[in-house]
Amino acid sequence: MRPHLALIEDDPDFALMCRSYLERAGFTVTWAMDARAGKAALYEGGVDLAVLDLGLPDGSGLELLRALRSTSRLPVIVVTGRGAEADRVAGLEIGADDYLVKPFSQRELVARIHAVLRRSQPPEMPSVLQVGALRIESAARRASVDGVQLMLRPKEYALLEMLAAAPGRVFSAEQLLERIWGTSWQQAATVVEHVYRLRGKLAGLPAPAPRITTVRGYGYRLDP
Repeated sequence: MRPHLALIEDDPDFALMCRSYLERAGFTVTWAMDARAGKAALYEGGVDLAVLDLGLPDGSGLELLRALRSTSRLPVIVVTGRGAEADRVAGLEIGADDYLVKPFSQRELVARIHAVLRRSQPPEMPSVLQVGALRIESAARRASVDGVQLMLRPKEYALLEMLAAAPGRVFSAEQLLERIWGTSWQQAATVVEHVYRLRGKLAGLPAPAPRITTVRGYGYRLDP
């Protein structure tokens, strides 16, 4: 699957040049010309990394970065014509993962995107997870209980896999949203609905299955 980038840049010539090069380099690119459109692109989810200009016509890129960091750890590379040390430090302190000052080569941008994406990847799941009678085969994306396969939708499978990778650990709704949906800006009701459906499928099996426990005020955990 092609990594999905949000390019938040108000200079159309520069943005079109970047988008063309990045698409040829194997990325899917959503271009936003201002902070408002950029926030909408990030809110929709499915973005793997944002390339963010600080000088936007309707607000500071630093403010957009600050708002994003209050809810998400989405990787961000700040791209700007501002070369002052104070600007670089401010961006990095707020939470930028990298910083590029114009002008720069498109090859360098692609190299830095790949480097940031590598650093941000979660640890690879074991090939097989076993929690009580629950068995998850990560490569096949298959889950079964005592040999009976669970018929799961993609997000239900991802939710069960994340909980089963650390049985007994409590995950908040925000952590689950960010890891599985790619953003924590969605409503927590999204997680509640998926947990409800997953519980129903586990309870409907003939063999006893691990249960998803709600820890009030904190989140969810998988108990063997």
